[in-house]
Amino acid sequence: MMKFPRMKPFAILLLTASVALPADFYTGQAARLLIGQETFTSQASNLDPNTLGGVGGIALANNILFVADSNRVGASPINHRVLMYRNVSGTVTYEVNGEIPQIPGKRCPACRGTAELVLGQTDFATNDLKLIPTNASMRQPNAVASDGVRLAVSDTDNNRILIWNRIPTQNNQPADLVLGQENFTTSRATNPPTASSLRGPQGIWIQGNRLMVADTGNNRVLIWNTFPTANNRAADLVLGAADFTSRIELDLTVTRIDPKAENMLNPVSVSSDGQRIFVADLGFNRVLIWNTIPTRNTQPADLVLGQPDFVSATANNSEKLCSVAGQVAGKDVYPLLCGATIEFPRFVLSDGRKLFVSDGGNDRVLVYNSLPVRNGQKADVILGQIAETINRSSDSAYPLLRASSDQIRTPMSLAYDGANLYVADPYNRRVMVFSTHDQPIPYTGIRNSASLDVFATATVAISGTLRENDEITITVGDGGSVKNDYKYKLIKDERVPNVLQKMIALINEKPDPLVTARVVPDLSTILLTARQGGEAGNTVTVATATSPTDATIVLTTGGATLTGGQDAAKVSPGTIISLLGDDLAEVTASAPANAEKLPLELGNVQLYLDGVLAPLFLVSPTRINAQLPWEFSDRSSVNAYVRLRRRDGRVTTTMPIAVPIISQNPGLFAIEGSDPRTGITQHFSSRATGTVSVDGSVKAGDIATITIDGRDYVYTVKDTDSLASVRDELITLVNKDEAVEAFPAGVFTRIRLRARTPGEAGNGLVYSAKTNDGAQVILTATTPSLCCANTEGAPITVANPALPGETIVVFGTGLGRLKESAAQDAAVTGAVYRGPALNEVGEFVSSLAGAKTANVLFAGLRPGSIGVYEIHLELNSDLPTNSATQLTIAQDIYVSNVITFALRNPGQVEVVP
Repeated sequence: MMKFPRMKPFAILLLTASVALPADFYTGQAARLLIGQETFTSQASNLDPNTLGGVGGIALANNILFVADSNRVGASPINHRVLMYRNVSGTVTYEVNGEIPQIPGKRCPACRGTAELVLGQTDFATNDLKLIPTNASMRQPNAVASDGVRLAVSDTDNNRILIWNRIPTQNNQPADLVLGQENFTTSRATNPPTASSLRGPQGIWIQGNRLMVADTGNNRVLIWNTFPTANNRAADLVLGAADFTSRIELDLTVTRIDPKAENMLNPVSVSSDGQRIFVADLGFNRVLIWNTIPTRNTQPADLVLGQPDFVSATANNSEKLCSVAGQVAGKDVYPLLCGATIEFPRFVLSDGRKLFVSDGGNDRVLVYNSLPVRNGQKADVILGQIAETINRSSDSAYPLLRASSDQIRTPMSLAYDGANLYVADPYNRRVMVFSTHDQPIPYTGIRNSASLDVFATATVAISGTLRENDEITITVGDGGSVKNDYKYKLIKDERVPNVLQKMIALINEKPDPLVTARVVPDLSTILLTARQGGEAGNTVTVATATSPTDATIVLTTGGATLTGGQDAAKVSPGTIISLLGDDLAEVTASAPANAEKLPLELGNVQLYLDGVLAPLFLVSPTRINAQLPWEFSDRSSVNAYVRLRRRDGRVTTTMPIAVPIISQNPGLFAIEGSDPRTGITQHFSSRATGTVSVDGSVKAGDIATITIDGRDYVYTVKDTDSLASVRDELITLVNKDEAVEAFPAGVFTRIRLRARTPGEAGNGLVYSAKTNDGAQVILTATTPSLCCANTEGAPITVANPALPGETIVVFGTGLGRLKESAAQDAAVTGAVYRGPALNEVGEFVSSLAGAKTANVLFAGLRPGSIGVYEIHLELNSDLPTNSATQLTIAQDIYVSNVITFALRNPGQVEVVP
């Protein structure tokens, strides 16, 4: 049998549900709260009451959270201590009617918890490992348990259980009892074992007056039917072994244990709901369930999860548990994992209604909404992953974030209070809190509001001579088994426009599952756009063919695949973001048009980002527009969810989602419609303009000259000059000209020239730039003459198109922080930007318009707006007429969505196809 690699289908990317029960967990949801770190993406390792290390065991009882700050999976640091968090409902999960209190200066109000007491160490700043145990020391404590009165700790490497008969009240308080050892100063592990010995116990549970221990190294679970009151008390019952003294083979390379209903291999946790017992049988990749509390030694389990039966032990046994994903060469193929498979389970927990499983090897938690009744039963919900067949932590298709609010790496243990599930996340040094919510939203629901999605595109141009009976073929595929051929045979007196229309009709009427098609008439070109947004569209292939071999019609593609697909769900601080979903609000409401500061609530709707209220532009049932705070530049992900006060008085919340944060990911604003959309573009100036670029390096004595209509303005470079000062000196000289004024461009050391007289009178005014032979400073005129006066700020339309060489203005968001600190300091979250008009983004911006470089003359925040950037582009002088000229901007590896604008080249001879 074969297994499919982990895939990234579009349906998963927009995972959501149309009908949902209230207050539930949802696959792909992020954690709502966090304990142990300052943000969801920080991984500090400080020794203090606010920071956790490689956390292992957790327990919740009597409103106290107990955390074993240690583990056995190699996650660092190992802090050899247990922390206690009192009044959890008032400090960790506290909220007012679903509203998170806003704390001035708090980086992440959703990140909470300060431990009040430490055990195993003298104070919070100490991590002292004692090789000779005492009644207060610990060595890799791996599990904790409490009934609200007593506390038990699995002191794993000391081969013992420590018990406090009352909840400790002071740091480093010594234990009252020890199990597994005769006294507090020994740490022996005997073989064969006894009814009182332990070997590396990793799990512990208190249920009523019973005590249960997962005696991991002895491949068994021990049960005390009456809670021990003396040191080294013998257990009453053993599960997983024939008796208390069965010898085990310690050399795992030679041992051979076949799985059965009555045995175990390295059980790492045991728990109970008062009626049943649950064991995480790590070595056999399964969960064992006893439907009643066992009453005799070696009593077999009644139910198994993660395997189809009790005699199987394959990690992620997908061929036995998962649905067939398809066929290859006539053979069934399976996913690598699914909602029924398990790999190295670490913990099992039930409240008698739901069941939770820490599926450690798959970096997820399985949630069963009701107790399973069949072997190998599939989970209902997956936490930590976006779908049942995906493990992002080990799949190269999903770049691993340093940490995020929706990913878990080897979840170790669990605690549940009926609404909040606490998950120990050792490699990310934290405890995550997943809460029940009222409705799902798409896990990629937050996007750059300008781009929303960035679709891959490709072009197919038609040229040559059209001859009757010649046949053309366009083939669209997915790079694999899907290939769709679209053929058209030319008729007599065929014309290009008809051929274009026939081909797009063939592609769209089917319709093709991978692309849509439209005509770019000015260029005799077909534009193919991926149906799936984002990077997945880049895998769509396109090929062309003509027949017969002497066909005179020519088809030309821009490449073998579509290109340009980008992930608009990665956003940068300061970006205007949109959350897309359903039932997000009961009304449509907008911030006042003249508001200097955006409201934090609109239409009874709030949007929380890491617990911070986001400034809102708009709320509606299907869309919320907000600004991502500038302050989030210190993290690589935030969580996001919506709180809504409904008309009937109910307060509902959406599930949280994780939002990736990057330095910049530009999007360009466009009119609503199908991509590529018509951009919101403007003519720059009512007066003709031109540009001189000042480049190279400075050398004293270099002579720089700008000539305006035969008038020379000459500057001799001094040894104290820089390129910027040379530019400024030339600007001063040119500003003496009677016909032209000069000013600095917003980026690089460029000089903008502008006719003093508005309108067409300034068009055609000749200018040039040069330096002397051997000069190191370089002056370049980007156009031969000033051009393209129009009405400043007028929209570019088909009736009023842009011209080659013209400077146009486009608008975007998501370009990141500003270069100058004074300008950035003026960019206040949710407030109108009133900083310097001449500001510049920190990351270089480039642009392509009509497949040719457009000179970026300015890219910065637009004064008087919130989160909007203005970009000035000088178009190439040789662009052809095209009513849908494509334009993008880029920063680093991130390319914006494609927008289009109308352009007319007056010098182009119009040819009727």
